[in-house]
Amino acid sequence: MAGVEGVRTGLHVCRGNWSRQEEVLLTGDYERLLPAFRAMEIDQFVLEYATPRAGELAVVGEALGHRELGLGCINPRTDEAEDPAAIVARAEEALRYYRPEQVFLNPDCGFGCFANRCVNEEAPAVAKLHSMVQAARVLRERFG
Repeated sequence: MAGVEGVRTGLHVCRGNWSRQEEVLLTGDYERLLPAFRAMEIDQFVLEYATPRAGELAVVGEALGHRELGLGCINPRTDEAEDPAAIVARAEEALRYYRPEQVFLNPDCGFGCFANRCVNEEAPAVAKLHSMVQAARVLRERFG
């Protein structure tokens, strides 16, 4: 990225989007990756925190609270839309370590397809994104 100006850079760490079965996907917090994260000259870490598989936000927040966090708050592998209040609560947890302007709500890994097999259908994806937008509105009202 040397010499590139006016662009914010980010890194997404994927925990797996090849199955809807949570028990077969990658688990564990991001602690072992922190040395690599610290060495990276990027603005934002886009991390999956929509499920307990990612561990505690404190692990990354305490180490990287000076960077931006793309907070995974939507699980693309389930059909039921997340409760906006639960998304707000997760974001408020992140705000213990980050300023409001450093937190960006994201789905975990998006709703893309893997090997021509989508992890979710359009209607559940739209409902989930709608919940995320509702949560973002609440957070903007509370934190500006």
